[in-house]
Parts: sequence; structure tokens; C-alpha cells
Amino acid sequence: MTEVASRWYGRPAEDHEVARALSEEPATDLEDPTGCFAVAYVRGTPVGVGGVRFVDEHIAELTKVFTVPSVRGLGIGTAMLNHLERVAVAKGRRTIRLDTRSDLSEACQLYERRGYERVAPFNDAQYSDRWYLRRYGE
Repeated sequence: MTEVASRWYGRPAEDHEVARALSEEPATDLEDPTGCFAVAYVRGTPVGVGGVRFVDEHIAELTKVFTVPSVRGLGIGTAMLNHLERVAVAKGRRTIRLDTRSDLSEACQLYERRGYERVAPFNDAQYSDRWYLRRYGE
């Protein structure tokens, strides 16, 4: 979250700014039955995270997808998305959506490579300027 907040501010984020961002975007619902939170490890070290929440019986929403810079380009983000998408589809969701920011360019590129399409805003997330959606099995 520190890197994401730092990009937002255009400088290293202060502890209180990271804490505020975490409180504004809670992840308490990222556990069964309302969602899933996953951690990717390389040689026992956590290098990536990602979550999926179940919005309703048809829609899942990706959130908190992140890999540390040192492993970007190694397929960790793709593996994380594969896992989260499989969880969502196994739980019956056929639409997966997410919101993000254009300055998180690596993430936007990953989503677009994975077939996510830009759509009109579906929420009023104050830190977002891009919304994506992907449908499965239709």
C-alpha cells in the first residue's frame, strides 16, 4: 500500500497517509464466504497479494492486487489473477470487475493483456480513474 499511496502523492507516502488509505479501502470482506485473499511467495518470501470480493451472486471484484517491483515481469501477477479468477468462477461469478488508476501502468497493462475491457465507472472510488470488466462463460 505504501508504493500505491506514494504514486498517488507523487512522493514517498507518510505513515498516516498509508493508514488513511487502508482505512478508506478495508479488506475485511476478503475471506470466505464474502471473498478471498491470496499471498504469493517466492522462496518463502511474500512477493504479491490479491483479493477478490463477491459483490453479488453474479459479480466478483478484484482488489489489492500487487506485486513487489523486484518480481514484476516474472508472471507472479498473472498467476495471482489466474488464481483469483478461478476462485470467482468456482463460486459462480461470471463477471469480474475492478477499478484502478492509470498511473499504476503495470497493473493496467496486465489487466488489458488478460482480456479486461475498460468500462464506464461502476462506483465513485475517489482514487480511481479506470474501470475494467471481464466476462466468463457467456
